[in-house]
Amino acid sequence: MAQLYHYPLCPHSRFIRLVLGEFGLQPELIEERPFERRPEFLALNPAGQTPVLVEQSGAVIPGAGPIAEYLDETRGLALGDRRLLPENPAARVEVRRLLDWFNVKFYGEVSNWLVTEKIYKRFMRPEQGGGGPEMELVRAARANIRYHLRYIGYLARQRNWLAGDTLSYADLAAAAHLSSVDFLGDVPWSEDETAKLWYARVKSRPTFRALLADRVPGITPAPAYADLDF
Repeated sequence: MAQLYHYPLCPHSRFIRLVLGEFGLQPELIEERPFERRPEFLALNPAGQTPVLVEQSGAVIPGAGPIAEYLDETRGLALGDRRLLPENPAARVEVRRLLDWFNVKFYGEVSNWLVTEKIYKRFMRPEQGGGGPEMELVRAARANIRYHLRYIGYLARQRNWLAGDTLSYADLAAAAHLSSVDFLGDVPWSEDETAKLWYARVKSRPTFRALLADRVPGITPAPAYADLDF
């Protein structure tokens, strides 16, 4: 059985968990606190970041982007018209562009700040940078998420899914990052009704159930987090 090193509220880990679910794969989930920088984990991924996929063969694939590309290359054709990275070159460019938007831009402006300040720092020792959240960063992330929601709404109004006619990596990445923030109650869903309706579609997929069941010790998720009719 394959193994996935992940952290429950790491948005990149959540993206890969959704991807694996859409492929019908159920790896063994191994919770990893990346801020602890365990030598054994650093041997798998010197960057010290989750997620890391370890195939049954022993092959190690670190990072959300490489894992997504690897899964498409090794198993994508089997999905047929449900392939998460389309065959058309122009369509693949659009999916990759939006992957970069959410896994890099959204992460750097929103989800990384909120998850780090409100989750990771609770469990980090002082020498690791732990302590109370820096509220300036939290406020900045809460402000930034509004234009991201408007952009998601804009895309969803133009297309059936964010990158085109079919569900793709773009939708799963966007939903994964939003779900981490939604756990904390920091998504202003009133900002864009179309974005909210799009998220409800993704949130209702069977592959999302495991994410909605995630819990972190000492932290209660927002009331509407697991509600499909939020």
